[in-house]
Amino acid sequence: MGGSAVVVGGGIGGLAAAIGLRRIGWDVTVVERARVLADVGAGISLHANGIRALDVLGVGDAVRAAARPQYTGGTRTPGGGWLARMDGTVLERELGTPITGIPRAVLHRLLRAALPPECLVVGTEVLSVDCSDPGRVRVPLTDTVLDADLVVAADGVDSRLRGQVFPGHPGPVHSGSTVLRAITEHPVPLHTDFELTWGQGAEFGHIAFTDGRAEWHAVLNSPPGIRHPDALAAMRRRFGDWHDPIPALLDATRPDAVLHHDIRELATPLPAFTAGRIALLGDAAHAMTPHLGQGACQALEDAATLAAALATEPTVASALTRYDRERRPRSQSVARAARRAGRMGQRPTHPLAVALRNTVLRLAPAGVTVRAVLRHAAWIPPSLENRPPHPQ
Repeated sequence: MGGSAVVVGGGIGGLAAAIGLRRIGWDVTVVERARVLADVGAGISLHANGIRALDVLGVGDAVRAAARPQYTGGTRTPGGGWLARMDGTVLERELGTPITGIPRAVLHRLLRAALPPECLVVGTEVLSVDCSDPGRVRVPLTDTVLDADLVVAADGVDSRLRGQVFPGHPGPVHSGSTVLRAITEHPVPLHTDFELTWGQGAEFGHIAFTDGRAEWHAVLNSPPGIRHPDALAAMRRRFGDWHDPIPALLDATRPDAVLHHDIRELATPLPAFTAGRIALLGDAAHAMTPHLGQGACQALEDAATLAAALATEPTVASALTRYDRERRPRSQSVARAARRAGRMGQRPTHPLAVALRNTVLRLAPAGVTVRAVLRHAAWIPPSLENRPPHPQ
């Protein structure tokens, strides 16, 4: 018999955690403050480690069927010259699965479909948890109180529960960049599955989907809080003279489809991902910049690792100790690497720095790029076997 858990946050990480806990026999309630789980968002690239985590959770095949493998593409200059090319077949051969592109909304729907509707509680916010009883956690909601053996804080970059657990932590900070992104309204002729283009203090990228549409994103150096009356028009002014298919991607986008968010990160690492019977997961634990495409993958790793620890350890306490030991060094290392990747790739503005970056990338052997991806994606998933009789 499993225990009971409350997962705070119904995003990708929270839903994945709930799926993993249910697979090992736990009773799970997901509490999401939004009243409607709207299928919004742009696109996402899932590296091999994210797909492997989904396999452990039992939803890998469904995601593969809805995603488009990324075999072709690479990094270019605004004029269209290639800085580095990606060979997805090499990565697939090394990792056993290719990088795949999928709309976030589709991934979210697939994760929700793996859970019974009755375990999702929407329109309710968890402002705090009561940990005064060492054997249980009390979670006050708007009109009731839940008791659980475990609380999973998957409430995002602005996690209130993180603030309760670590009141002295400075919390998320602005990374120096902002991102605008959208999915095209209709298919766009594309010659590659995935591209990044680096200019001066700017990055433009696209991910192709199975239906011919594409997600595009623009990352810009920017102070926080800057917003445009017409975001799409601003993107046309900034990127309209960059190489094809960038103008076509913008032309295929509705103005009201553009999402704009400042990029924030936990630049100060947390001292632990657990406290008592609370486990932090995803952005609540390690919000990072998007420059490696690893944010969601790390959250999926968290979910699989947490479930495996609870499935194989004799007590909740020992399971959370193992979860912290296995997840914190790795995810914080990936966050540091993402920050460095942004500083070397999208962030430089001085012409000499941009020229040096481009030269280094052009001269780098193809194997260097492959090894850089393998370093973060070559993750071995845990097993959910050997379940203990009951958490203590």
